[in-house]
Amino acid sequence: MLFPVSFLLLFFLSSLPTQEEPYTAKREAMVQRQIAARGIKDKAVLKAMRSVKRHLFVPASQVENAYEDHPLPIGHDQTISQPFIVAYMTEVLKPHEQMRVLEVGTGSGYQAAVLAEIVKEVYTIEIVEAHGKMAAERLKALGYNNVQVKIGDGYQGWKEHAPFDAIIVTAGAETVPPPLFEQLKEGGRMVIPVGPVRQTQSLKLIQKKNGKAVSKHLMPVVFVPFTREAASE
Repeated sequence: MLFPVSFLLLFFLSSLPTQEEPYTAKREAMVQRQIAARGIKDKAVLKAMRSVKRHLFVPASQVENAYEDHPLPIGHDQTISQPFIVAYMTEVLKPHEQMRVLEVGTGSGYQAAVLAEIVKEVYTIEIVEAHGKMAAERLKALGYNNVQVKIGDGYQGWKEHAPFDAIIVTAGAETVPPPLFEQLKEGGRMVIPVGPVRQTQSLKLIQKKNGKAVSKHLMPVVFVPFTREAASE
């Protein structure tokens, strides 16, 4: 018998509480050793990283690796970012409880969940339909009602909900997409990896000041490519 994805996901989540304790310890170790030890100080970010159950955002084959210090494959040539990078990019946005944030590259939904623990509203776009649907179901099942998921081309942003206080892009773009900058509120912050495909890129902070972009290099990174066309299933 076949069951809908939402039913299977809810069944999986409901079976986890008795197994949660080992992951709580792993999450705390992740925050202490990988994140706080590397200089992340924002209390809300640290709390969010402790709260979001990362092992629920990876494939079953990767659950035991969920709290390790590196990115993990999630299918369709996509990855869930290294925990430190998730925390770092979140901190760079200077998140607070009144913010409305656009994310481009939902993936498994982990970054959206971390943001949702802190900010008022998260709008997240995913071009891979399978990821977008699963992330939407997962986030809903976990109670993240302040997250809206859209399946589509993130290059164009989400104009009907603009302007955004902050924008986070979790895929490497060769240049900053003009529609995203246009949808950034005056004084807003965008964090985005920019550079050649599958090579070392520059993680940049883009701030909008008097309508113009002020760019700052943060660190070298390597992200999966920013996809412009629908991926095949």
